[in-house]
Amino acid sequence: MIAIDPGHGGEDPGAIGPSGMYEKNIVLALAGELKRQIEDAPGMHPVMIRTSDYYVPLNERFERAREARADLFVSLHADAFRDRRVRGSSAYVLSRSGASSQAARLLAQSENEADLIGGVDLEQSDDMLRSVLLDLSQNASMEYSQTAASKILDELGAVGRNHRKQVESANFVGLRSPDVPSVLVEVGFISNPSDEANLGSRQHRAELATAIRRGIEQHFRQTAPRGTWFAANRSDPARYVVQRGDTLGTIAQRYSISLNRLRQANAIQGDVIHPGAVLEIPTG
Repeated sequence: MIAIDPGHGGEDPGAIGPSGMYEKNIVLALAGELKRQIEDAPGMHPVMIRTSDYYVPLNERFERAREARADLFVSLHADAFRDRRVRGSSAYVLSRSGASSQAARLLAQSENEADLIGGVDLEQSDDMLRSVLLDLSQNASMEYSQTAASKILDELGAVGRNHRKQVESANFVGLRSPDVPSVLVEVGFISNPSDEANLGSRQHRAELATAIRRGIEQHFRQTAPRGTWFAANRSDPARYVVQRGDTLGTIAQRYSISLNRLRQANAIQGDVIHPGAVLEIPTG
């Protein structure tokens, strides 16, 4: 389930290009093309956060994605800068400071939802346990987001120029969902005359949508949760490079497989793994 979020809308036009083009209209048109492509692709289903020219509050955007049980939230934007020579695409994920502030906000709420993290009722937990559970949930979501953002940015680089060669992180409110992996994609600088002209072209928007869709598909081919079309149609097992701080348990949870299956696939007897080790991820 892919939640597609066209940024801005309604009374919020977003950035305005040199010729008067509104960001809100460009990203809505792009979102419609991405929705069509995802509908035609196997193994995925789109849900639109907004479908026409109206404004959706930032917190409500990722809440709608959570209600739809989205596996990935993609927010579409067109950047702007005072120097009109700056151009190209970028991809962002939530910064660690943003994750911390969101966890603090959730902990302060008296009406935490019972299904916030896999059915664990935070209301019945003490503050320390709630903090740890939220932190684990959000850390896993952020790592998943990073993988998706990297794939999308690589594909966008094949369509045009990338403003940044690597995924950036920032404290965007719209990316603060604790349990829905979220990516913000800047598809160009509307303040740059060349980028603005491209964004106004239906053909270019179709190419951008294709690049984003391909990035999403590559991400799911790599992660392929058990029981999905991607897992059933993947010929080679996914491979994961162990990072510092990883445990077998968190890796198994990330790929929706049992700890025993992960051990068996990699001939691991205990629980010790080392950074840099390459694990095979079995599919269901």
